[in-house]
Amino acid sequence: MDKRLIEQYGQEILSYRIRTARQKRRAVYEDFDKWLLALHREETALSKQKFSLGWEPIVPPVQKGWVRSFVLRDDTAIARHADFFAGILMKINTHVYSHRKDFRVRKRKMGRRIYVVRKQMLMEPPPDSFRRMKFTEEEKAFFQLVEDMPDQKGHIYSRYVFKEPWRFVLKVRPNIIHKVRIKDFALEQRMGDIFDYLESNDHRCRQKKLLYGYNRWNYHWQGEEYHNPNPIKNKTLLQILEEAKEGLL
Repeated sequence: MDKRLIEQYGQEILSYRIRTARQKRRAVYEDFDKWLLALHREETALSKQKFSLGWEPIVPPVQKGWVRSFVLRDDTAIARHADFFAGILMKINTHVYSHRKDFRVRKRKMGRRIYVVRKQMLMEPPPDSFRRMKFTEEEKAFFQLVEDMPDQKGHIYSRYVFKEPWRFVLKVRPNIIHKVRIKDFALEQRMGDIFDYLESNDHRCRQKKLLYGYNRWNYHWQGEEYHNPNPIKNKTLLQILEEAKEGLL
């Protein structure tokens, strides 16, 4: 409360709970933050509603480009353990889509534009993903843990590589579409309006700050002090000594 108002109207003015100019500005910011959180809840609900509409068939089916994936080689497909390797391939197979049947992409070399075949490899999952893929002990024996050279920050990337990739070959086939998602145009328009409002006005960063306490897009670019804060920062000497005595530091 402004002292001049108290001097002018006396102590009775305090019972009216009149807000100061700073409190009014703060209320505006708080209302805007609540509005951003409400938009997030609405956007999440609309997204769930969009993906729960289901599918509708396309009659007749249409082709949209080409798809390339791995299949069992001819000699492996007729071997005794064909089902075993087919189960492994189902977990580590990759699919690449292209509008060209030869899967060539444009590349610049020595100032000239050339076309080269797009590379495709089997999935090489990291240790965490490898454990979640639920391989059996027999299947795990066909994988090898490979560690790359550390990068500039000293991070080492580990991955599991299939030992016998020669058992699989690439096969190109037409990408046939049999069904499409059911669309609600009113729902799509509302989601587009929310997206345009948040992106064009640069409100997405503030929304991430309110939801997660930090902006997820810039979190990994923060310094070491941000990720590993000082445990004795903003603490009194007595608090530091008590935590050190209890073994918390």
